[in-house]
Amino acid sequence: MKQPRLRLFCGNANRPLAEAVATYLEIPLSDLVVGRFSDGEIHVQIKTNVRGDDVFLIQPTCAPVNENVMELLIMLDAFKRASAGRIVPIVPYYGYSRQDKKTRPREPISAKLVADMLTHAGADRIFALDLHAGQVQGFFDTPVDHVPAGPLLAEHVRKMKLPPEDTVVVSPDVGGVERAITFAECIGATLAIIAKRRPRPNSAEVIEIIGDVDGKHAVMVDDMIDTAGSITEGAKALIARGAGDVYACCTHAVLSGPAVSRLQDSCLKEIIVTDTVYIPEEKRIDKLTVLSVAPLLAKAIVSIHEDDSISNLHERLF
Repeated sequence: MKQPRLRLFCGNANRPLAEAVATYLEIPLSDLVVGRFSDGEIHVQIKTNVRGDDVFLIQPTCAPVNENVMELLIMLDAFKRASAGRIVPIVPYYGYSRQDKKTRPREPISAKLVADMLTHAGADRIFALDLHAGQVQGFFDTPVDHVPAGPLLAEHVRKMKLPPEDTVVVSPDVGGVERAITFAECIGATLAIIAKRRPRPNSAEVIEIIGDVDGKHAVMVDDMIDTAGSITEGAKALIARGAGDVYACCTHAVLSGPAVSRLQDSCLKEIIVTDTVYIPEEKRIDKLTVLSVAPLLAKAIVSIHEDDSISNLHERLF
Protein backbone atom coordinates (compact mmCIF):
# COMPACT_ATOMS: atom_id res chain seq x y z
CA MET A 1 0.00 0.00 0.00
CA LYS A 2 1.28 3.45 -0.89
CA GLN A 3 2.60 5.51 2.04
CA PRO A 4 0.56 8.72 2.39
CA ARG A 5 2.45 11.94 1.79
CA LEU A 6 3.15 14.32 4.67
CA ARG A 7 1.63 17.74 4.03
CA LEU A 8 2.26 20.70 6.35
CA PHE A 9 -0.11 23.69 6.41
CA CYS A 10 -0.72 26.65 8.69
CA GLY A 11 -3.31 29.31 9.33
CA ASN A 12 -2.68 32.92 10.31
CA ALA A 13 -2.23 32.40 14.07
CA ASN A 14 1.53 31.73 14.18
CA ARG A 15 3.12 31.48 10.75
CA PRO A 16 6.72 32.03 11.99
CA LEU A 17 6.43 28.88 14.13
CA ALA A 18 5.02 26.90 11.18
CA GLU A 19 7.87 28.08 8.97
CA ALA A 20 10.39 27.00 11.61
CA VAL A 21 8.77 23.55 11.79
CA ALA A 22 8.92 23.28 7.99
CA THR A 23 12.62 24.12 8.12
CA TYR A 24 13.28 21.34 10.65
CA LEU A 25 11.26 18.87 8.55
CA GLU A 26 13.01 20.06 5.38
CA ILE A 27 9.72 20.34 3.54
CA PRO A 28 7.88 23.45 2.29
CA LEU A 29 4.64 24.72 3.76
CA SER A 30 1.92 23.65 1.33
CA ASP A 31 -0.11 26.36 -0.36
CA LEU A 32 -3.23 27.40 1.53
CA VAL A 33 -5.11 30.68 1.24
CA VAL A 34 -6.93 31.90 4.35
CA GLY A 35 -8.57 35.23 3.64
CA ARG A 36 -11.60 37.35 4.47
CA PHE A 37 -14.66 38.47 2.56
CA SER A 38 -15.55 42.15 2.86
CA ASP A 39 -17.98 41.42 5.71
CA GLY A 40 -15.30 39.57 7.72
CA GLU A 41 -16.31 36.00 6.87
CA ILE A 42 -13.36 33.61 6.59
CA HIS A 43 -12.58 32.10 3.20
CA VAL A 44 -10.25 29.11 2.76
CA GLN A 45 -8.90 27.60 -0.42
CA ILE A 46 -6.43 24.69 -0.56
CA LYS A 47 -4.09 25.13 -3.53
CA THR A 48 -2.56 21.63 -3.27
CA ASN A 49 -4.01 18.19 -3.95
CA VAL A 50 -4.28 16.46 -0.54
CA ARG A 51 -6.35 13.39 -1.45
CA GLY A 52 -5.20 10.52 0.77
CA ASP A 53 -2.43 12.61 2.40
CA ASP A 54 -1.49 13.02 6.07
CA VAL A 55 -2.34 16.68 6.64
CA PHE A 56 -0.77 18.47 9.62
CA LEU A 57 -2.24 21.89 10.29
CA ILE A 58 -0.41 24.26 12.69
CA GLN A 59 -2.83 26.69 14.32
CA PRO A 60 -2.68 27.75 17.98
CA THR A 61 -6.02 29.16 19.10
CA CYS A 62 -4.51 32.27 20.66
CA ALA A 63 -5.62 35.90 20.39
CA PRO A 64 -7.73 36.85 18.56
CA VAL A 65 -9.09 33.59 19.94
CA ASN A 66 -12.48 33.43 18.24
CA GLU A 67 -11.00 34.38 14.85
CA ASN A 68 -8.33 31.69 15.11
CA VAL A 69 -10.78 29.03 16.33
CA MET A 70 -13.08 29.76 13.37
CA GLU A 71 -10.12 29.69 10.98
CA LEU A 72 -9.15 26.27 12.31
CA LEU A 73 -12.68 24.90 12.03
CA ILE A 74 -13.12 26.11 8.46
CA MET A 75 -9.69 24.80 7.43
CA LEU A 76 -10.53 21.39 8.90
CA ASP A 77 -13.80 21.31 6.98
CA ALA A 78 -11.97 22.22 3.78
CA PHE A 79 -9.46 19.37 4.22
CA LYS A 80 -12.23 16.88 5.03
CA ARG A 81 -14.10 17.84 1.85
CA ALA A 82 -10.83 17.60 -0.11
CA SER A 83 -10.60 13.91 0.92
CA ALA A 84 -7.41 14.20 2.97
CA GLY A 85 -6.39 10.82 4.39
CA ARG A 86 -5.72 11.91 7.96
CA ILE A 87 -6.18 15.43 9.36
CA VAL A 88 -4.15 16.33 12.45
CA PRO A 89 -4.44 19.85 13.85
CA ILE A 90 -1.25 20.83 15.70
CA VAL A 91 -2.55 23.16 18.42
CA PRO A 92 0.48 24.35 20.43
CA TYR A 93 -1.79 26.56 22.54
CA TYR A 94 -5.38 25.43 23.10
CA GLY A 95 -7.61 28.41 23.77
CA TYR A 96 -10.60 28.03 26.12
CA SER A 97 -8.73 25.30 28.03
CA ARG A 98 -9.13 27.22 31.31
CA GLN A 99 -12.89 26.77 31.06
CA ASP A 100 -12.63 23.05 31.80
CA LYS A 101 -15.22 22.81 34.60
CA LYS A 102 -18.13 24.61 36.19
CA THR A 103 -16.89 26.69 39.11
CA ARG A 104 -20.23 28.47 39.61
CA PRO A 105 -23.84 27.61 38.71
CA ARG A 106 -24.98 28.17 35.12
CA GLU A 107 -21.50 28.35 33.60
CA PRO A 108 -20.43 26.60 30.35
CA ILE A 109 -17.60 24.11 29.94
CA SER A 110 -16.19 25.85 26.90
CA ALA A 111 -13.14 23.60 26.56
CA LYS A 112 -15.50 20.67 25.87
CA LEU A 113 -17.53 22.72 23.38
CA VAL A 114 -14.42 23.64 21.36
CA ALA A 115 -13.26 20.00 21.46
CA ASP A 116 -16.62 18.86 20.04
CA MET A 117 -16.42 21.44 17.25
CA LEU A 118 -12.90 20.41 16.24
CA THR A 119 -13.87 16.75 16.15
CA HIS A 120 -17.04 17.41 14.16
CA ALA A 121 -15.14 19.65 11.71
CA GLY A 122 -12.88 16.77 10.72
CA ALA A 123 -9.93 16.37 13.11
CA ASP A 124 -8.80 12.73 13.21
CA ARG A 125 -6.50 13.33 16.18
CA ILE A 126 -5.20 16.37 18.09
CA PHE A 127 -1.69 17.35 19.13
CA ALA A 128 -1.30 19.90 21.94
CA LEU A 129 1.39 21.25 24.24
CA ASP A 130 0.81 21.84 27.96
CA LEU A 131 -2.97 21.85 28.19
CA HIS A 132 -4.13 23.92 31.15
CA ALA A 133 -5.75 20.84 32.67
CA GLY A 134 -5.06 17.20 31.83
CA GLN A 135 -8.74 16.28 31.80
CA VAL A 136 -9.23 18.34 28.63
CA GLN A 137 -7.83 15.32 26.75
CA GLY A 138 -10.94 13.42 27.76
CA PHE A 139 -13.19 16.02 26.16
CA PHE A 140 -12.23 14.78 22.69
CA ASP A 141 -13.79 11.78 20.96
CA THR A 142 -10.59 11.43 18.91
CA PRO A 143 -7.06 10.55 20.14
CA VAL A 144 -5.09 13.38 21.75
CA ASP A 145 -1.29 13.52 21.80
CA HIS A 146 -0.39 15.77 24.73
CA VAL A 147 3.28 16.64 25.28
CA PRO A 148 4.75 18.86 28.01
CA ALA A 149 7.17 21.65 27.18
CA GLY A 150 8.53 21.57 30.75
CA PRO A 151 11.70 19.63 29.84
CA LEU A 152 12.57 22.25 27.22
CA LEU A 153 12.26 25.01 29.83
CA ALA A 154 14.11 22.91 32.43
CA GLU A 155 17.03 22.40 30.05
CA HIS A 156 17.37 26.19 29.74
CA VAL A 157 17.36 26.54 33.55
CA ARG A 158 20.04 23.83 33.88
CA LYS A 159 22.24 25.85 31.50
CA MET A 160 21.90 28.82 33.88
CA LYS A 161 24.03 26.83 36.38
CA LEU A 162 21.90 27.63 39.42
CA PRO A 163 23.14 25.49 42.36
CA PRO A 164 20.43 22.80 42.84
CA GLU A 165 20.81 22.87 46.63
CA ASP A 166 20.06 26.62 46.61
CA THR A 167 17.22 26.49 44.08
CA VAL A 168 13.50 25.98 44.69
CA VAL A 169 10.83 25.37 42.06
CA VAL A 170 7.61 27.16 42.93
CA SER A 171 4.11 26.26 41.79
CA PRO A 172 2.07 29.50 41.63
CA ASP A 173 -1.07 27.59 42.67
CA VAL A 174 -2.16 24.22 44.03
CA GLY A 175 -3.39 23.07 40.60
CA GLY A 176 0.12 23.28 39.11
CA VAL A 177 1.88 21.14 41.74
CA GLU A 178 2.31 18.11 39.47
CA ARG A 179 3.95 20.27 36.78
CA ALA A 180 6.27 21.84 39.39
CA ILE A 181 7.24 18.45 40.83
CA THR A 182 8.29 17.20 37.40
CA PHE A 183 10.25 20.40 36.77
CA ALA A 184 11.98 20.18 40.18
CA GLU A 185 13.00 16.58 39.45
CA CYS A 186 14.46 17.69 36.09
CA ILE A 187 16.78 20.26 37.69
CA GLY A 188 17.28 18.56 41.09
CA ALA A 189 15.69 21.35 43.14
CA THR A 190 13.27 21.45 46.07
CA LEU A 191 9.59 22.42 45.85
CA ALA A 192 7.40 25.21 47.20
CA ILE A 193 3.74 26.07 46.59
CA ILE A 194 1.90 29.38 46.58
CA ALA A 195 -1.65 29.10 47.89
CA LYS A 196 -3.90 31.74 46.37
CA ARG A 197 -7.53 32.47 45.70
CA ARG A 198 -9.24 33.94 42.64
CA PRO A 199 -12.02 36.37 43.57
CA ARG A 200 -12.77 36.82 39.84
CA PRO A 201 -11.30 35.83 36.45
CA ASN A 202 -7.79 37.20 35.70
CA SER A 203 -7.35 38.17 39.36
CA ALA A 204 -5.44 36.35 42.10
CA GLU A 205 -4.52 36.98 45.73
CA VAL A 206 -1.62 35.21 47.46
CA ILE A 207 -2.69 33.64 50.77
CA GLU A 208 0.34 31.61 51.88
CA ILE A 209 3.65 30.13 50.68
CA ILE A 210 4.24 26.49 51.57
CA GLY A 211 7.92 25.48 51.63
CA ASP A 212 11.32 27.02 52.30
CA VAL A 213 12.30 29.82 49.91
CA ASP A 214 14.54 31.89 52.19
CA GLY A 215 17.84 32.78 50.50
CA LYS A 216 17.13 30.57 47.47
CA HIS A 217 16.88 31.08 43.73
CA ALA A 218 13.14 30.70 43.07
CA VAL A 219 11.89 29.39 39.72
CA MET A 220 8.15 29.82 39.26
CA VAL A 221 6.63 27.30 36.83
CA ASP A 222 3.23 27.62 35.16
CA ASP A 223 1.54 26.72 31.87
CA MET A 224 0.83 30.30 30.78
CA ILE A 225 1.23 34.00 31.47
CA ASP A 226 -1.96 35.85 30.59
CA THR A 227 -2.30 39.22 32.33
CA ALA A 228 0.80 38.41 34.46
CA GLY A 229 -1.02 39.24 37.69
CA SER A 230 -0.46 35.84 39.32
CA ILE A 231 3.19 35.53 38.33
CA THR A 232 4.19 39.06 39.39
CA GLU A 233 2.28 38.96 42.68
CA GLY A 234 3.78 35.55 43.38
CA ALA A 235 7.29 36.87 42.70
CA LYS A 236 6.66 39.80 45.06
CA ALA A 237 5.49 37.40 47.79
CA LEU A 238 8.60 35.21 47.31
CA ILE A 239 10.92 38.22 47.67
CA ALA A 240 9.03 39.21 50.82
CA ARG A 241 9.70 35.72 52.20
CA GLY A 242 13.44 36.09 51.64
CA ALA A 243 13.96 34.55 48.21
CA GLY A 244 16.93 35.80 46.20
CA ASP A 245 16.57 35.95 42.43
CA VAL A 246 13.12 35.01 41.11
CA TYR A 247 12.62 33.55 37.62
CA ALA A 248 9.47 32.50 35.76
CA CYS A 249 9.12 29.58 33.33
CA CYS A 250 5.85 29.42 31.41
CA THR A 251 5.01 27.63 28.17
CA HIS A 252 2.40 29.96 26.69
CA ALA A 253 3.13 33.71 26.56
CA VAL A 254 -0.44 34.94 26.10
CA LEU A 255 0.57 38.41 27.43
CA SER A 256 -2.80 40.13 27.30
CA GLY A 257 -3.85 43.47 28.77
CA PRO A 258 -1.25 44.94 31.17
CA ALA A 259 0.99 41.85 31.10
CA VAL A 260 4.05 43.40 29.43
CA SER A 261 4.19 46.46 31.67
CA ARG A 262 3.63 44.29 34.77
CA LEU A 263 6.49 41.99 33.79
CA GLN A 264 8.78 44.90 32.94
CA ASP A 265 8.13 46.57 36.31
CA SER A 266 8.25 43.33 38.33
CA CYS A 267 11.03 41.90 40.50
CA LEU A 268 11.39 38.94 38.14
CA LYS A 269 14.96 38.63 36.86
CA GLU A 270 14.08 36.57 33.75
CA ILE A 271 10.87 35.28 32.18
CA ILE A 272 11.40 32.15 30.07
CA VAL A 273 8.62 31.23 27.63
CA THR A 274 8.16 29.40 24.33
CA ASP A 275 6.86 30.47 20.93
CA THR A 276 3.61 28.46 21.01
CA VAL A 277 1.92 31.87 20.79
CA TYR A 278 3.26 34.48 18.37
CA ILE A 279 4.98 37.26 20.35
CA PRO A 280 5.29 40.54 18.42
CA GLU A 281 8.49 42.57 18.74
CA GLU A 282 6.88 45.25 20.91
CA LYS A 283 6.18 42.62 23.59
CA ARG A 284 9.70 41.14 23.55
CA ILE A 285 11.12 43.02 26.53
CA ASP A 286 14.70 42.46 27.71
CA LYS A 287 13.59 40.20 30.57
CA LEU A 288 11.82 37.84 28.15
CA THR A 289 13.63 34.75 26.79
CA VAL A 290 11.76 32.91 24.04
CA LEU A 291 12.57 29.23 23.34
CA SER A 292 11.35 27.55 20.16
CA VAL A 293 9.12 24.47 20.25
CA ALA A 294 9.63 23.95 16.50
CA PRO A 295 12.04 20.97 16.92
CA LEU A 296 9.60 19.33 19.33
CA LEU A 297 6.65 19.81 16.96
CA ALA A 298 8.70 18.53 14.01
CA LYS A 299 9.61 15.33 15.89
CA ALA A 300 5.98 14.83 16.92
CA ILE A 301 4.74 15.26 13.35
CA VAL A 302 7.21 12.66 12.07
CA SER A 303 6.22 10.24 14.87
CA ILE A 304 2.52 10.58 14.05
CA HIS A 305 3.09 10.33 10.29
CA GLU A 306 5.16 7.16 10.72
CA ASP A 307 2.76 5.72 13.33
CA ASP A 308 5.56 5.76 15.89
CA SER A 309 4.93 6.04 19.62
CA ILE A 310 4.59 9.52 21.08
CA SER A 311 5.66 8.04 24.42
CA ASN A 312 9.12 7.65 22.87
CA LEU A 313 9.05 11.41 22.36
CA HIS A 314 8.22 11.83 26.06
CA GLU A 315 11.21 9.67 26.99
CA ARG A 316 13.56 11.63 24.74
CA LEU A 317 12.32 14.88 26.30
CA PHE A 318 12.90 13.68 29.82
